Amino acid sequence: MSDRNEPVVDLQLDRAHSSRIYDYFLGGKTNFLADRMAAGSVLSVFPSALVAARINREFMHRATRFLAGSGMRQFLDIGTGIPTPPNLHDIAQGIAPEARVVYTDNDPIVLAHAAALLLSTHEGRTAYVQADVNDPAGILAAPQLLDTLDLRKPVALSLNALMHFVTDDGRRRAHAIVDTLKAALPSGSTLAMSHATPDFDPEAMHKIIDIYRGAGTTLQFRSRAEFLRFFDGWELLEPGVALPHQWRPDHPGDATHVTDAEAACYAAIARKP
Repeated sequence: MSDRNEPVVDLQLDRAHSSRIYDYFLGGKTNFLADRMAAGSVLSVFPSALVAARINREFMHRATRFLAGSGMRQFLDIGTGIPTPPNLHDIAQGIAPEARVVYTDNDPIVLAHAAALLLSTHEGRTAYVQADVNDPAGILAAPQLLDTLDLRKPVALSLNALMHFVTDDGRRRAHAIVDTLKAALPSGSTLAMSHATPDFDPEAMHKIIDIYRGAGTTLQFRSRAEFLRFFDGWELLEPGVALPHQWRPDHPGDATHVTDAEAACYAAIARKP
């Protein structure tokens, strides 16, 4: 019998949500009519959106493998999105079973599917925090995070395809949010990040901003210089800022089959001194 006092979660299925649009681009099943309509509008002006989503996801996979292989054992993934195997903990714990992973997202659909993110190894641990990146202090103070991660030890912070959903309003708000997260992490921590850019096809990117705005979501794509600013004070790891498919590709040919305009995104990893 259900608890009548249990709060009802509004899944907002009548409006498009960025994580469900992304799920559609990745070929997922957890998306609805409003999401598919918005995705179709994006594809009409940027047909390579499917490619861009795929190479961004593959960057997350490679970045996680690299970091876990380099000794990182704590991961904080903000803007997780709808579970799409392999998820970050699948990769990290596949290399280091004792790895601990905290996921956060603000989409109620992700919360409904969070059980898929909690299937940790016996040696490790995963947790989920329903939260918004616009409240970084709230994320850092969440009991689920503090029970899972030791913020006195290095943490691998993941902000993939997220910060372009934070607009600045002339105040560099997105950079302030990332600075707050970076400041809370100790030496040896890392930041893995990808971010859409207008540098290669500004006309298409402007149209995408209009489509998302019409669906109730604001976007701000940033230049290479603006993306680089997120890593201020930290040491960029080789190869520095790159297109997602060009960041340490698994095979040399992987870095040549997508054009800059199709990728429309930058990626990098940096370490805190």
